[in-house]
Amino acid sequence: MNAKLLEILVCPVTKGPLVYDKQKQELISRSARLAYPVRDGIPVMLEEEARRLEEHEYTE
Repeated sequence: MNAKLLEILVCPVTKGPLVYDKQKQELISRSARLAYPVRDGIPVMLEEEARRLEEHEYTE
C-alpha cells in the first residue's frame, strides 16, 4: 500500500483514519469497526463491501 495514499484515505462512514493490515490486505477503520478490502492493490472503500470486525480485532 502506498504510504501517501494511506495518508489521504479515510473511512467513508466515520471520516476517521485507517490502518493497513498487509497480511489480510484490508484497511481497518477501528471507529467504524469495519475492514475494507484491498483487491489487486486497489482499496474498495464501499461500506457494503467491508466486513464487520470482531471486538478483539479493533481493540488491539
